[in-house]
Amino acid sequence: MDKIKIAFFDSKDYDKESFVNSNVNDEYEITFLETRLSKDTCKLAEGNDVVCVFVNDDVNKAVIDKLYNMGIKLIALRCAGYNNVDVEYAYGKIHVVRVPAYSPYAVAEHAMALLLTSIRRIHKAYIRTRDFNFSLNGLTGFDLHGKTVGVVGTGKIGRIFIDICRGFGMQVIAYDKYPAVDAGIEYVTLDELWERSDVISLHCPLTDENLHMINSESMAKMKKGVVIINTSRGALIDSEALVEGIKARHIGAACLDVYEEESNIFFHDYSNHIVNDDTLARLISMPNVIVTSHQAFLTKEALTNIADTTLENIREFFEKDTCKNEVCYKCANLSNCDQAHDKKCF
Repeated sequence: MDKIKIAFFDSKDYDKESFVNSNVNDEYEITFLETRLSKDTCKLAEGNDVVCVFVNDDVNKAVIDKLYNMGIKLIALRCAGYNNVDVEYAYGKIHVVRVPAYSPYAVAEHAMALLLTSIRRIHKAYIRTRDFNFSLNGLTGFDLHGKTVGVVGTGKIGRIFIDICRGFGMQVIAYDKYPAVDAGIEYVTLDELWERSDVISLHCPLTDENLHMINSESMAKMKKGVVIINTSRGALIDSEALVEGIKARHIGAACLDVYEEESNIFFHDYSNHIVNDDTLARLISMPNVIVTSHQAFLTKEALTNIADTTLENIREFFEKDTCKNEVCYKCANLSNCDQAHDKKCF
């Protein structure tokens, strides 16, 4: 059998290293492309069997049609989320697989790292001491012990984050459209979560239903001084409303690893350029906002798991005509679907 050919879009050095190591037996012919997948670049996939994509590749209807017409058999997401793929339109044309759990610890730990950095002003202290400024003025934080954290989404990442918070002595409440059974978690309505939480952390996928779930209306229900953490998908938060909430001194701090308009900015170096996104520029300029560039997943363990699982998904699909990690459009709008597909969806 000929080698399976993979067009690997939006590749970075760390991607190449992990996938080359995982492809140690040279089972696949991988073409690493720096460009993101879009209707203007998908022609680069011609002659391949699979396209491998990440969070900011745009797999819309036009792209799916072009890939289908050139004979692409599989779209392999090297991430858990699939909101950038029109899964329903792909149904009946191209199969879609994903990596449902590469390292939930990496993302949950990053969320806590952001929270601790923010409330203890570690980022500011670091900058000061680099200039030999050892003043403590303006660095007063608060204890996490005894505070209430509201966790939206209790999949694997959300539950690990809950365990971390409990280790700090925090009171945990949660919301999930599909609550975990017998998990010992206190589930509440979203409105109650907004009202009771000192810290809110988002760990749910992005769907049409929860787009901008944090907006001016929901923020008005939150405690004054609440800290918001988002390591999931940027469009869960209305960024302009967040700016206004912070300016009004209602939102105490925001810790963001994702941003709703990140696709043309994140993963690139714009340090010598002017960024035209005024909302992001305003957020970054605020002293109580921390922005990291979608790096919560970025650990050695996670990269290894992503590469191994992605290639195993491809192997399973071509050997068995099925894949347990296939994304089916019938469950694409579920808030927390852990369904394992054990047969072809079409």
